[in-house]
Amino acid sequence: MSTTWLRGNVLTLLENGTEFFPALQAAIDNARDEILLETYIFAHDDIGQTIAAALTRAAARGVTVRLLVDGFGGREFVATLLEPLSEAGVNVLIYRREVGALPLRRRRLRRLHRKLAVIDGRIAFVGGINIISDYEAPSLDAPRHDYAVRIEGPLLGPIHAGVRHVWELVAWASFRRRLRLPASPSFMPQPCGDVEAAFLIRDNIRHRRDIENAYLLGIAGARREIILANAYFLPGRRFRQALLEAARRGVQITLLVQGLADHPLQHRATRALYGQLLAGGLRIVEYHRSYLHAKVAVIDGRWATVGSSNIDPFSLLLAREANVVVRDTGFAERLRSRLTQAIRDGGQEISAASWQRGPRLQRLLNWAAYGLVRLMIGIAGYGNHH
Repeated sequence: MSTTWLRGNVLTLLENGTEFFPALQAAIDNARDEILLETYIFAHDDIGQTIAAALTRAAARGVTVRLLVDGFGGREFVATLLEPLSEAGVNVLIYRREVGALPLRRRRLRRLHRKLAVIDGRIAFVGGINIISDYEAPSLDAPRHDYAVRIEGPLLGPIHAGVRHVWELVAWASFRRRLRLPASPSFMPQPCGDVEAAFLIRDNIRHRRDIENAYLLGIAGARREIILANAYFLPGRRFRQALLEAARRGVQITLLVQGLADHPLQHRATRALYGQLLAGGLRIVEYHRSYLHAKVAVIDGRWATVGSSNIDPFSLLLAREANVVVRDTGFAERLRSRLTQAIRDGGQEISAASWQRGPRLQRLLNWAAYGLVRLMIGIAGYGNHH
């Protein structure tokens, strides 16, 4: 993997929708020429309607608005917001619209899981936050925990090109000729800061393992500390061995994972790995204050990543994903501070001793869930890769 590092960026860390949605709406409301927005979920709730209204206003004042929503995650969007936005002048495409009922078809599992926005080629957003309210569960008073990054500078070049590329693919595959993009020369915005960063994607052609390999390189180079927060953490053998090897070198590793499960099968499959990881010296903390949706990591207070990619077979082997990787102590320390605060406020640590004392039946159920997830990946044709 060849990572293209670009200097001269300004990166602003955004935690949860409470910081992300106002920043996104402000960028949309100030757009003059073009808005490109990709999301997995675009809900018909207060947040979805707020962003939809901002896109409608932009289209009304002559801004070219292009919105790409995944066909599975955006099923509610297709039924509720697609038609009004299209009538308002927003160009909308659906990535792999749901047309059948076969849940394990390989094609159906290949989703657009990216969350990206590019405004006027000047501002970009990359992260894990969907267009949906943070407060999904009425019983929780804390928002869903997730991160995004607002970006200015040369990194806009590859992000803009990446969003245009997928839009073109979907427009061509959908026979939507009028939505094809006009030719546009590649551009590289001028440096405006001092942060060094790279934009990484995962697809099923040339970039199958770019995000995973970036993690593995970061872990291999770790000397002091790794903090990894991931909503759906189900790594393959190579990833687990990299973490265990780092722990043997004396690296302090903290995994922040879901405590409240929105997908119980995956949650149990993750817990099947606790015994091995705890025995290897890793610290495991489950987040219980709300749903954890983050996909971020910090290594040695100098390397960080924020994006849409989980460390599980669905993200690493099937979906289109996008992450920003950062080499900057200031940014890494800000993310580290937010993660340690989340651990203090909502974390419950699982000790090796307490895990071994847990009910045997629960551990058997965890391994059954792990086997079922592996079977699903195998049926989809990806068993050997995992």
